[in-house]
Amino acid sequence: MPTDLTVAPATPADLETVTTIYAHYVTDTVATFEQVPPTVEYWRQRMADLSGQGLPFLVARIGGETVGYAYASPWRPKPAYRYTVEDTIYLAPGWTGRGVGRALLERLLQDCAHAGVRQVIAVIADTGSDASAALHRRLGFADVGRLSGVGHKHGRWIDTALMQRTLR
Repeated sequence: MPTDLTVAPATPADLETVTTIYAHYVTDTVATFEQVPPTVEYWRQRMADLSGQGLPFLVARIGGETVGYAYASPWRPKPAYRYTVEDTIYLAPGWTGRGVGRALLERLLQDCAHAGVRQVIAVIADTGSDASAALHRRLGFADVGRLSGVGHKHGRWIDTALMQRTLR
């Protein structure tokens, strides 16, 4: 893990980089089922919505450069799900496998616990790599299911793995 890595709440100044990072995954991968990269304005609204719900939106910085982000969003809109969130983590290309994702997820779980969250769900697209699932397993997530062929992107059907961690 880089020694100058910091994880902190995202600010509006981070959102251009967040937009760029996510656009890579939208256009070049099947890690997300989004097909059109959202705008900076979308991310401004997303950050405001999550903040208004007391949920974390974090960035990882190395040497002042934003190299990844993570946030927790409501799992489902129905009130009975209010203590359950879905985590989201994306890293800038070139920053995977260097401890940045772990630092983001560790802090996200801490902030979720402080926000009163009980369950965290990870919905992980089957990209052919186990890196995201392995990260979640290392931090206490359990495999709880698989949805077969639920996404179609770049000419192929994609499964998703469901993972879950209890915080309290």
